[in-house]
Amino acid sequence: MKQARSDHAPLLIESTANQVNQYGGYTGMKPADFPPFVAGIADRAGLDTGRIVLGGDHLGPVCWTDETADAAMARACDLVESYVDAGFAKIHLDTSMPCADDPESLDDSVIAARAATLCEVAERTVASGESRVEPIYVIGTEVPPPGGAREQVKRLEVTTAERASRTIAVHRQTFVKRGMSAVWPRVTGLVVQPGVEFDHTSVHRYRPSLAKPLVEVLEEFPDTVYEAHSTDYQPSDAYRKLVRDHFAILKVGPQLTFALREALFALSAIEHELLDGADKCSRLPKVCDRVMADRPGHWIDHYPAQGPRARWYRRYSFSDRIRYYWSHPDIAAAVERLFDNLGDADIPLPVLSQFMPAQYNAVREGTLSLEPRSLVIDRIMEVTAVYSAACRGLVTENGCRSRKAFVQ
Repeated sequence: MKQARSDHAPLLIESTANQVNQYGGYTGMKPADFPPFVAGIADRAGLDTGRIVLGGDHLGPVCWTDETADAAMARACDLVESYVDAGFAKIHLDTSMPCADDPESLDDSVIAARAATLCEVAERTVASGESRVEPIYVIGTEVPPPGGAREQVKRLEVTTAERASRTIAVHRQTFVKRGMSAVWPRVTGLVVQPGVEFDHTSVHRYRPSLAKPLVEVLEEFPDTVYEAHSTDYQPSDAYRKLVRDHFAILKVGPQLTFALREALFALSAIEHELLDGADKCSRLPKVCDRVMADRPGHWIDHYPAQGPRARWYRRYSFSDRIRYYWSHPDIAAAVERLFDNLGDADIPLPVLSQFMPAQYNAVREGTLSLEPRSLVIDRIMEVTAVYSAACRGLVTENGCRSRKAFVQ
């Protein structure tokens, strides 16, 4: 939000079906709870809520695939209705996953028909209200696993041009047959795999040459853009090329919390250097280790539980499963103790330089204070600044401005 305020730019913030749904999701929030939650943070950050676009990601039967298709789709319809009723303006219609009584792989016509059903629910919900905005829709689901791959990824398959073209064509045909021709112009995005991904220790960089056939598909569909998931950890020039190639919605998640963890652990190292007696220190990394060992549910399916690299993965993996633990009472208390200790410590510049060199430079230049929370936020904004630079004012090689881009 601080980045969007600085850029005078819109900000797209999305919740996924498993995070926020009509039953509370794993955050405990229903769709109606999410907009005021976001607005409260915006107020503290000084960002006009009118510049925030709320989106619902992977809205469909994904949370209920162990049920029959009819039952799962009934829940998905309720899910979409609750999102639209709460004012979410960008809806990802995700119906590609098979349910308990489905074949292992769904035909495109079935996926499109289910997406159209969800869209009909959304449109009825809009029509029944007075102040709700008409949503824009995103289709397609060729994405990496949420939060990054669980295993080392040796090769990525870029979505083929034929696949992308067929997805758009079948959905459009289905919408028209269902009497939804007027809605189709608001189906503006297609989720594809452009060849970007990260696993625990490596990052697959965007390679424009491999995505060129996919990019050329949009010449047939000038009102459509691509949405790219798991774009975390790409180098800055890759983001510029992604936006140039009409991957106009760039999704970032673990890289932001990875930067948060880096900053907090760096402050913990500074704390250790400055305080006399270990009993006074927050011992934040050790508290994180203990809590994660006691409550392995968020990482056990991603990292090895035993062996020489187990602790290393829990602390430092690019997939950053530690992000699920910052709200745990013991860890939250350790963070507050860390901030209290360093707030009174007057961090010496040479020590700051050792552990947070970029923030040291900003402090030296007078653009950043030594207040611990400010140091952490500045580290996170090193990431948002790279996305921002790619999404603002980009000019294509032929001199034309690219389609508008959002970072989510």
